[in-house]
Amino acid sequence: MNIILVGLRGSGKSTVGKIISRKLNKTFYDLDSIIIKKEKKTIPELVGKYGWEYFRERETETIKEISKGENSVIATGGGTIKKNENIDMLKKKGKFIFLKTSLEQITARIGDDKSRPSLEGKKSFIDEMQEIWIMRKPIYEQVADIIIETDDKSPEEVANEIISRL
Repeated sequence: MNIILVGLRGSGKSTVGKIISRKLNKTFYDLDSIIIKKEKKTIPELVGKYGWEYFRERETETIKEISKGENSVIATGGGTIKKNENIDMLKKKGKFIFLKTSLEQITARIGDDKSRPSLEGKKSFIDEMQEIWIMRKPIYEQVADIIIETDDKSPEEVANEIISRL
């Protein structure tokens, strides 16, 4: 069984995923990192040159490759759940864990991080994240097998809670 971590960017998917994979001796995949390595460009460079749709296509290609395996922890991108195809491929062999993190916490974690490009480009980070949260929260909740509130927990505590609830 694969463990699929979903949530907004900055919710801790990569950090928690590494901890879980170490504790359970599973292979760890970070979709964004795989795409960056394959494309030899950062996400802002990819999005700036080709647009978000190109990035999402690379994401789906990567999911096709890694979702065939088992015994993995997969940290998805925040928007991975925007495509039903991605959800379907990952659900076949995995459980979805939604790392539910407040916008205040996400802002504290990544508000000034330039490696995370704007999704819209026209709004403030906070306004953009509020809009995205409204659109994506119902999808995260719908696909989730387990929902973990992360705000007042360390990544280690979140990982331990996920492991205990699997």
